[in-house]
Amino acid sequence: MNIVILAAGQGKRMKSALPKVLQTLAGKPLLQHVLVTALSLQNKQTKNGPIVVVGHGAADVKEFLDNASKVSTSFSKVSTALQAEQKGTGHALLQALPKLDVQEPTLVLYGDVPLTSKKTLTKLAKLADGVRGQDSALALLTQNLENPKGYGRIVRDPDGSVQEIVEEKDSTPVQKAIHEINTGIMVLPTNALKKWLKALRASNAQGEYYLTDVIAMAVKDGVPIRTTQADDEFETVGVNSRDQLASLERIYQLNIANQLMEAGVSLADPARIDVRGTLECGTDVFIDVGCVFEGCVTLAAGTTIGPYCVIRNSVIGKGVAVHAYSHIDGAKVGNQSVIGPYARLRPGADLSNDVHIGNFVEIKNSKIAANSKANHLAYVGDSIVGSRVNIGAGTITCNYDGVNKHQTIIEDDVFIGSDTQLVAPVRVGRGATLGAGTTLTKDAPANQLTVSRARQVSLQWKRPIKQEKKPASKKAVSKKVATKKTAKGKK
Repeated sequence: MNIVILAAGQGKRMKSALPKVLQTLAGKPLLQHVLVTALSLQNKQTKNGPIVVVGHGAADVKEFLDNASKVSTSFSKVSTALQAEQKGTGHALLQALPKLDVQEPTLVLYGDVPLTSKKTLTKLAKLADGVRGQDSALALLTQNLENPKGYGRIVRDPDGSVQEIVEEKDSTPVQKAIHEINTGIMVLPTNALKKWLKALRASNAQGEYYLTDVIAMAVKDGVPIRTTQADDEFETVGVNSRDQLASLERIYQLNIANQLMEAGVSLADPARIDVRGTLECGTDVFIDVGCVFEGCVTLAAGTTIGPYCVIRNSVIGKGVAVHAYSHIDGAKVGNQSVIGPYARLRPGADLSNDVHIGNFVEIKNSKIAANSKANHLAYVGDSIVGSRVNIGAGTITCNYDGVNKHQTIIEDDVFIGSDTQLVAPVRVGRGATLGAGTTLTKDAPANQLTVSRARQVSLQWKRPIKQEKKPASKKAVSKKVATKKTAKGKK
């Protein structure tokens, strides 16, 4: 099946320099949502992938497609066709015509209608299949709306057959009262489509070439027109403004929230969660309000996520407690660990079981073995930390010399006192203790106390007292006034 995605519109109501189809829904461009669904309809043997008709912001859209193809090979099948002037949907589809396989039907999608499901499109495609003794039909996705304002109306004859689609600006009062609308999504027989597109005329209120005009042409040519509707109205909702985008975002997120709850996840408030990627959860997971999940995130059974956490591309083990306002990015957290509040795990943080990372502690590109703790105000970067290590408040690994990164190794059962700096590359031996305030520049031997401080000295000393200003004498004040009068007289 040919798939054409119309994505050439400007989207003036968005009031943005970014093309409308690149505005994001759940962290991904609208066009990406459509492409993922389109690609799922095609098998690996399909030679020609979806064709995206670009126009306004074509360079930006092509750049997005190029970047997407580097991330996923499936996107490398996507090609583009340029609509240099935006003269309507029929004109847009005409630009893709040379790339269509006339032996296959053509599915038309829209880059700003992101949530149409594979299930709905599969059902639509089956309607277009030729039945025994007949040629392929034209399949049309319609929807009944309580408020159809702004949409083209489906006009049927008395026996219920589709006769034409009339755009609202060209419709009569009787036609405006029709509640069945055109979603624009359709599957057409490509051989006939070539003829219909070339016969389009711009004789309408907009002065554009409407794709919807091919419906009347199909009726005239005796091509069967079959219709179906999506299970959910949001599948056919397009985005033309920021408020529509925000409304669709909430619908999308609420659907995900419902899926999570059906799978056994407890949400403090289903209306206050954002999943911008994929979130896989085990049983008895609890997620508090205001949490954001980006990329691919896995939460194992029994995990609790406190309020206002941001978790990106991370794997969280069983029974983990992530307290409020923690940020976890590209990290692994072992079972029964405790994170936060206000902790930050950066890419490469790999925590084993029962590790405690407390408030205002940052871990980057470091492995921390089981039962170790850094509970307060610490930075551990480019390090390997053993088991049962206690990292005191204010401790930092000085891993960067201004040019290169260096590694710190802390072996098992080490105790690091508060306000300690470990200047990498450096190793702390098993069972060692570093005294508070130590700046470690050489390896610390195992099972010994290492201290690096200036010698403490106490001196007799008197704290300075603030000198109070003395009030000016009467003589000084008189002299000052006289000086001002003299200066005034000279002027």
